[in-house]
Amino acid sequence: MIAYVTVGADDIAQAKRFYAAFLPALGYGLKEGPEGLSYALPVPQGQSAVLPDFYVKPTFDGRPASAGNGAMVAFEARNQSQVRDLHAAALAAGGTDAGPPGFRAAYGPHFYVGYLRDPQGNKIALFSSDPTEPGRDEHSA
Repeated sequence: MIAYVTVGADDIAQAKRFYAAFLPALGYGLKEGPEGLSYALPVPQGQSAVLPDFYVKPTFDGRPASAGNGAMVAFEARNQSQVRDLHAAALAAGGTDAGPPGFRAAYGPHFYVGYLRDPQGNKIALFSSDPTEPGRDEHSA
């Protein structure tokens, strides 16, 4: 099981604007400190943490943060509408489009996804794969 994912950021305030545009809507709470941003899902009393946590941190070696080629973090949304709404909110908060929300021929018929780059260039996916919603083959263009 993955316990946490960390991405680097040179400008924590800019990163916070971007991630605040969609992570709270997915249930993540934020703890902020000198070491950066820590996002976690709430833990009901008496239950184990829901993993993974997501961290946005300055680099430990002091060199500029960089996005990994081929690296991506995906967050699951409740439905296709939320994917569209959160993708738009993240763009308005300083992200760049890396693939608009929609279906992709390479994935299953219910996998609906939008891709973004955060202000540092890290690739982020917002997706829904709810089988109760219309799938790729049930949508008109």
